[in-house]
Amino acid sequence: MARALVFYDSGVADALILSSFRSITSLSCFSGVFSTRMARGPKTRRTGSPRTPCRVYARAYQFVSRLGRALLLSALLAAALRLPAQDLAPRAYVISPIHTNAVTLTWGYYNGGLNFGGTIPITGATGSYSVPVISLYHTLSFFGRSANLTASLPYAVGTFEGAVLGTQTSAYRSGLLDASFRFSVNLLGGPAMPVQEFARWKQKTLLGVSLRVIAPTGQYSGTKLINWGINRWAFKPELGYSRRLGNWLLDGYGGVWLYTENSAAFAGPVPQPQTQEPIGSLEGHLSHDFGQRTWVSFDGNFWWGGITSLSGVTNLASKQVGSRLGGTTSLRLSRHHSVKISYSNGTYVRFGGNYQNVSVAWQYSWFGRPN
Repeated sequence: MARALVFYDSGVADALILSSFRSITSLSCFSGVFSTRMARGPKTRRTGSPRTPCRVYARAYQFVSRLGRALLLSALLAAALRLPAQDLAPRAYVISPIHTNAVTLTWGYYNGGLNFGGTIPITGATGSYSVPVISLYHTLSFFGRSANLTASLPYAVGTFEGAVLGTQTSAYRSGLLDASFRFSVNLLGGPAMPVQEFARWKQKTLLGVSLRVIAPTGQYSGTKLINWGINRWAFKPELGYSRRLGNWLLDGYGGVWLYTENSAAFAGPVPQPQTQEPIGSLEGHLSHDFGQRTWVSFDGNFWWGGITSLSGVTNLASKQVGSRLGGTTSLRLSRHHSVKISYSNGTYVRFGGNYQNVSVAWQYSWFGRPN
């Protein structure tokens, strides 16, 4: 599923918040002076009445209020959708016969809070959102090795709320996210096989590599603080291991997310270039078979990194460190149909979204042409 799609840069927020605090401070000082004068009683009006600065401060306050709402929405959407390193995908390197095809419809629901590590003045930040995804899967022979291609297109619908500078606000958002593509090839233990040969094959140890690509196809505008897309390419090379022991299957993956520059990140009136350091990720799964395409899995992962920089200025507070634990159940319904249900929750999140997630997927699969 394509998930890491909106990236919140706390470096931008730092500059905007500093300006906001200055405006609030000025407004508070003026309010104090005005209150003192009112307590002393009316005075003769002098040239240069406080109405002019009052209007300035009022406009500043309105700006801060609007900025606060926009900042909250941006932060919530970003933290809610910053999920590529948090993926939990059991059996990702288990092979299938060549010319296997599948269409998968997934609905994922996320609900929980967000931790900004004190980098922005947002409290009580929560969100609940749904991400329906359509995915296409195809297996092939790649120089005699089993390989597969997956393409996914997600859409998100969500409601977010929280308090910015003591003011409660909420928002509803929906739109297309960035498309995701993954190519995986087996290096050891999994030759490309037709259905007849695959039926006699028994898995032992598998070793494979994959490359996942997030393409900047989601909704994005450099003049807007809130976006669904990331306006840059993201790449994740990964090494995967799978070992079967009777009805038990042990999986382990290690990879890293790499990002190109966002040349038009929001930074006020004029967009500025933004970069992000790599995010490393580790993932493990232990699953047990109960029948053909019917199994349960215990899942976990850990990720770290992702410090952002805006116009060359690094913000160390944006470093991500976190992990998730969960479980997955797959059930074969018929020759072509199966369903998969998964649940996960954050065990430790230093920065970003800490969500509970429930996903339900329906899959239709076939060999060769649909029948």
